[in-house]
Amino acid sequence: MTVPLLKIGAVLSTMAMVTNWMSQTLPSLVGLNGTAVSRAGTSEKIVSRPGTGAGGRGEGPRCIAACGAGTGGPPGPSARRPLQVQNISQSMEVLDLRTSRDLQYVRNTEALMRGLDARLRVAADGQRSLNARSFQELKDKMRELLPLLPVLEQYRADTRLVAHLKEEVRNLSGGLLAIQEEMGAYDYEELQQRVLLLEARLHACVQKLGCGKLTGVSNPITIRASGSRFGSWMTDTMTPSADSRVWYMDGYYKGRRVLEFRTLNDFVTGQNFVQHLLPHPWAGTGHVVFNGSLYYNKYQSNVAVKYHFGSRSVLVQRSLPGAGYNNTFPYSWGGFSDIDFMVDESGLWAVYTTNQNAGNIVVSRVDPLTLDVLRSWDTGYPKRSAGEAFIICGTLYVTNSHLAGAKIYFAYYTNTSSYEYTDIPFHNQYSHISMLDYNPRERVLYTWNNGHQVIYNVTLFHVIKTSGEL
Repeated sequence: MTVPLLKIGAVLSTMAMVTNWMSQTLPSLVGLNGTAVSRAGTSEKIVSRPGTGAGGRGEGPRCIAACGAGTGGPPGPSARRPLQVQNISQSMEVLDLRTSRDLQYVRNTEALMRGLDARLRVAADGQRSLNARSFQELKDKMRELLPLLPVLEQYRADTRLVAHLKEEVRNLSGGLLAIQEEMGAYDYEELQQRVLLLEARLHACVQKLGCGKLTGVSNPITIRASGSRFGSWMTDTMTPSADSRVWYMDGYYKGRRVLEFRTLNDFVTGQNFVQHLLPHPWAGTGHVVFNGSLYYNKYQSNVAVKYHFGSRSVLVQRSLPGAGYNNTFPYSWGGFSDIDFMVDESGLWAVYTTNQNAGNIVVSRVDPLTLDVLRSWDTGYPKRSAGEAFIICGTLYVTNSHLAGAKIYFAYYTNTSSYEYTDIPFHNQYSHISMLDYNPRERVLYTWNNGHQVIYNVTLFHVIKTSGEL
C-alpha cells in the first residue's frame, strides 16, 4: 500500500504546485493583476459538493466566429474618437469575472490538498492504523478534489483566448500604423472618412461577436445552499465588472425582504449585506436587477414595479396589458410565476401570457425607464408546459420541465418571428428549478434549484461571413 499512497501524495504535491503557479502567473497572463479576489481575515470560497459534478464547467462562455473585414458600412458618430476595441474589453471582462471566481476556488482547494497530503503521509508512516473507515474518508476527500480538474481545463482554454486577443490587438495596431503612414497621402476629410469606416466595421464585428445561437450549457456550478425551495438571486446585468454585488430574494409569495451582498464571496459566507424592504410585496421569482434597479411583479396584480436600490424608492409602476397573474398562467412549477422579467444584450424583456393568446408565451420588449411595452411576440408555446425560460441575444429559450431530465426544448427568434424545437442537454442537479435567468454581462445562467444557488456557463455559436459587407 506504500507505493500507491506515495503516488497519491506526489499527485497532490503536483496539484499544489499547479495551484501556486496559477495564483501567481494566471492573473498577469490575462491582465488581472489589479483584481483582488481575497482579503485578509475573511473566509471566501466557492461551495462545491463531492460527487455532484458541480465543477464540470465545459468550455465556458464562448462565441465561435470568423469576422472578415468587408467593405462599406455606415459612418460612426465621431471621427476624432480612437477606434473602439469593445470586443477585446468585453472578452477581458468575462475573463476577469470567471477567472476571479475560479481562482478563489483553486486557492481554497489548496488547503484541502495540503490537509489530505498530511493525512496520507501519516497513513504511509503507520499503515497498520489505516482501517477501512479511515481509508474511505481518504477516498471521500480525494473525490472532493475532482471538480478542480475541469477548472484547470478552463484555465487552459482561457490561455488560448488570451492568445487570440493578443492577435486582435496586433491586427488593430497594424491597421492604425498603416493609417499613420498614409496620413501624408490624404487630406483631413479623406482620413476622417477612413477612420469612420474602420470604426463602423469594427463596431459591426463587435456586435456580431457579442451574440450568437445557444449550442450548449455547462454542468452546474453550485455557489451556495441556502433558503427555501423557491427563490431568486442575481447580479446586475448592466453595471461594470467592478460592481459585484449579489441580490437574494427567498420565497415566491408576498415577499418584501431583499438582501444585497457586497460581493459574491460575501454572499457565499453570508456576511456584509444590507437589507431592502420593498414597499410592495412580490409574486413569483421572475425578478431581475438592471442598471441599479429591481424589476419585479407586484403581488396579486399584473403590475410591473421598478425599485431603485440607490434611492430605496419605487421609480415607476405600470400594468402589463392583459397579462395573467395569481397563478393564472405560471410555469409548470406554479409559484405565481405568471410574469418573468429578463435582460439580454439588447435590454429589458417581460415574459407572460394572456387570455387573448390562449395561454401561449408572450415575449415583450419593455422600456426600462417607463415600463411601457414596446413590442410583443406570440411564441405559440403554452406557458404551463414550460419549466422555465431565459433570453439570449433576442432569442427566448424554454425548458420542457422544471424537474430532473429537463432539456432546452424550444427557441423563439424575435428578430425573425420564427421558432424551432431544440435538444440542448440541461443538467438539473437538484431536481427542482424555480428560477432561471441569463446575465449578459457575465454570460452565465443564474438558477435557484431546490434551495441551491447555481450557475451555468453557456456556449454561443455565430458564423460571420468573411466576404462582402458585415
